[in-house]
Amino acid sequence: MQGEEDSSGEESCSSHRFVPSKSVDVAELEGAAKEQAPKLCGYLNKLCGKGPLRGYKPRWFVYDPRKCYLYYFKTPQDALPLGHIEICDACFIYDVEWEEGRFEIRTAGKEFLLKAPSKQVMHYWLQELQQKRWEYSNMRGTGQRDSWGSPTLVHPPTGLVGKDNDNFVFENHSESMEKVRSDFSMESETDCGAMVGIQSARGPSAASAHPLNFSLKNFGTELRNSMLYLRPGRAGENRRSVFYTSNSNAEEWELVDAPPKDFAEQKPNLNTHRHSIGSPFSFEFARSTSRQKRPFLREMMGSGRFGRSAESRSVENSVAECNDSKPSEMQHCLQSQQEELSQMQQEQVKLKEELATQKELVRLLQQTLRTSQCDRAGACRPSETPDSSEPPEQSRPPAVTQDDVAQLEALLRERDEQVQSLCGHMERLALEKESLQQELKSLKIKVGDINDQLGMLMETIQAKDQVIVKLSQQSAEQSGNPSDAGSPPPYKEQQEISTLKDSLQGYKSQNKFLNKEIVELTVLRRNAESREKALEAKCTALEAKLCQVESKYLVLLQEVKSPVCSLTEQNPAHEVISRLLEDALQAESPDQHEHPIFKPNTVSEYDIYGFKTVPEEEEEEEKLVAKVRALELKSLSMTDQEVSVGVKWENFMASTMNRDLMQSPELKSLIRCGVPHEHRSQVWRWCVSFHVKKFRDQLPADYYETLLNMAREKPNPASKQIELDLLRTLPNNKHYASPGAAGIHKLRNILLAFSWRNPDIGYCQGLNRLAAIALLYLEQEDAFWTLIAIVEVFMPRDYYTKTLLGSQVDQRVFKDLMSEKLPRLHAHFEQHKVDFSLITFNWFLVVFVDSVVSDILFKIWDAFLYEGPKIVFRFALALFKHKEEEFLKLQDSTGIFKYLRYFTRTILDSRKLMNIAFGDMNPFPMRQIQNRRSFHLEKVRLELTELEAIRQTFLRERETSQDRQSFVSDDEEDN
Repeated sequence: MQGEEDSSGEESCSSHRFVPSKSVDVAELEGAAKEQAPKLCGYLNKLCGKGPLRGYKPRWFVYDPRKCYLYYFKTPQDALPLGHIEICDACFIYDVEWEEGRFEIRTAGKEFLLKAPSKQVMHYWLQELQQKRWEYSNMRGTGQRDSWGSPTLVHPPTGLVGKDNDNFVFENHSESMEKVRSDFSMESETDCGAMVGIQSARGPSAASAHPLNFSLKNFGTELRNSMLYLRPGRAGENRRSVFYTSNSNAEEWELVDAPPKDFAEQKPNLNTHRHSIGSPFSFEFARSTSRQKRPFLREMMGSGRFGRSAESRSVENSVAECNDSKPSEMQHCLQSQQEELSQMQQEQVKLKEELATQKELVRLLQQTLRTSQCDRAGACRPSETPDSSEPPEQSRPPAVTQDDVAQLEALLRERDEQVQSLCGHMERLALEKESLQQELKSLKIKVGDINDQLGMLMETIQAKDQVIVKLSQQSAEQSGNPSDAGSPPPYKEQQEISTLKDSLQGYKSQNKFLNKEIVELTVLRRNAESREKALEAKCTALEAKLCQVESKYLVLLQEVKSPVCSLTEQNPAHEVISRLLEDALQAESPDQHEHPIFKPNTVSEYDIYGFKTVPEEEEEEEKLVAKVRALELKSLSMTDQEVSVGVKWENFMASTMNRDLMQSPELKSLIRCGVPHEHRSQVWRWCVSFHVKKFRDQLPADYYETLLNMAREKPNPASKQIELDLLRTLPNNKHYASPGAAGIHKLRNILLAFSWRNPDIGYCQGLNRLAAIALLYLEQEDAFWTLIAIVEVFMPRDYYTKTLLGSQVDQRVFKDLMSEKLPRLHAHFEQHKVDFSLITFNWFLVVFVDSVVSDILFKIWDAFLYEGPKIVFRFALALFKHKEEEFLKLQDSTGIFKYLRYFTRTILDSRKLMNIAFGDMNPFPMRQIQNRRSFHLEKVRLELTELEAIRQTFLRERETSQDRQSFVSDDEEDN
């Protein structure tokens, strides 16, 4: 591996800053918000293959802290890894006697032989891998794991939710243990220049330079990586036309930019037809000035024999120089002679073609001359007709003048001379060709003689080398005689001593490394044993808790089974049931300081989003229902299907280590399954950036700060309403529950900045909830752009204005979709005259915030931020489809409307709901929604115009009636 060692790369490696480039993953482009350690990546040679193809091949290695895996790719630009090495349970070995830079990683049942470019780079990799394994093992037993991989996240949540998950519990080891590890650390150079780190990806790729760098085992993966290179080209970026001629003997042509469409097409020059080739493309070509023009035929011919003699002298001089030079120069001269011969042959072909054309021209001229002479002879013949009445000028045909005949004869003679000269030139070229062929034969003979002489010289040199070796051995034997014992030690012994010193230093480093490896593996084994014991204790505690729950359930069933004779009697079942309810609703005491592993996973006061699971102000029955709902949600999150989705996301995110996220069918299907909690911040940030890119590219980088400064300096008419709605945004979320909560200040800034950007909207109730949900997973500025994407990109115009015109239109569109997708339910609502838009209006305005349970809410937002407003229609229909049978059982309007108000809170299975939304509701084209929006928009505008006219008429009538009443009252007072 040869990397470019420049100052910028060393500076980035030493100061722990990332250089953004397309060959690195998203952590370098977006991880500037939090200080992170330098990314462990770089080129290593891996032993792979079988049989004759077995050998070391360069691979790009990247460490993934999520699972403590060391992934290896063919190049830094690849999306799919060729494989991975599990570092968490691996051991590392290297030997001084091995070749330089070679080390081994042993895992369960596998061995990986790797080779670094140098010994320093090998030491750096081994120390870093030991440190990563140590850090990962210290976090494995914390009980804070939210993912199916590791609690260590490459992109941890960055919003308000992310601050709750930064409290990982590390296993603190004693200071003596850390001192032992530091004592056994190898002394190596941590600054390896451009050989390790992200800057090594910018250097020349060792993988592309290797001639056999392919793997038959991973051929499918390499093929998919190659196809991924071509995907970004579909967008039309960085695409250039490369039309060029492949004829090496013709003149080189360069592609000039195509003329703009505004300019009229210029007429081609008639004189350039013989140099142009008809083509349907509208590109203009120009000759390249970088190549020297080829001399014309006249310049090559020279002046008769002088040109030939000069040419022959140059050939003779070149032959003489070749005789005196080395064989390589001889071959070079031979090649040049062959090239000249091929050029002469081509010129001969061209001259033959030109001669044929000249002969054809001469033939035509001769035919023209003969016809003119015949016409002239007929004109000179006497024709006397006595009875001719016509004038002599009209009866006499036009005669050919002698000047015309003389010109034609001169032209004919000139063409004959040209033909003769061309024939002579062809004879001369034929002679030159024969002479060059003879010279070529002689040169080949000379080259053979020189090669024979070279072989003889090499044999002579080998013989002399053997004699020198024998003499040196004899001199060494003579110097080893006892008579020379008093002489100083020779240079050979000094060299051996220096070699032994280097070996001793190498064995010391190896001893330190192996001692540290043994100490760490011993500690890791003890930790694994302690974790296993702790898990056994936790399993025992869970079994005991399960037995208690089962016993209480059986007691409850027994008490409920016994009949109640009178309501006034003191029934012991009431006492048992009330005691069981108290135990079920008993909150966990904050004074309990149990180890997180021994403590069973119960329902906490707040969920991972910050929403309160069991409201305090509710009645006892509603509290019990809330806790049952929370337990059911937790059990649903642990199903095999959810685990499978989490594993798919981990594998997909591992494929994005070397590239940014990009739109693809795979990403779309994964987002429709729901984004895991640990990846949601990254996915939301990318979705928002993708949708508002056209806005952000035209604005300065500090645009959001400028809006905030404007909000601080100038009074805003919407600030009063914003302050009133801050605490009413999400009162059941701990991040917005009090004036001093972390989210209140950020929410205020976002709403004020948005009101200054959109003064026609200012502030509308509902914007606060949209911004609050975005702040849970995004930073303040990203949440601001999320609000921009929803209002200005996703939703139609006038959706959040005072008239709420767009929202009213969407309700009519939704009614049409209800009649089409759910005709039975729609007819049921129409029969009982239930206007469900009174409930669904808020769904569309705030995208289901405070309408569904939190787990379903955020999965809806995942798809909404990726696909747009169509998702709101899909899930609104899916909610009604999910509870269609329950609605059809209700036969009175009061019961239907009451059930409409809370039925969404009873839907807990997000997987079933998403299957309905993305399966049963298909087909669902966005064009149909847009067409219906346009149709209903005109109708709503007409209705609003009529209502405004009625309102103005009513106001005028009321004013006149008030005036009449005032007149009557004055008369009554007078009377």
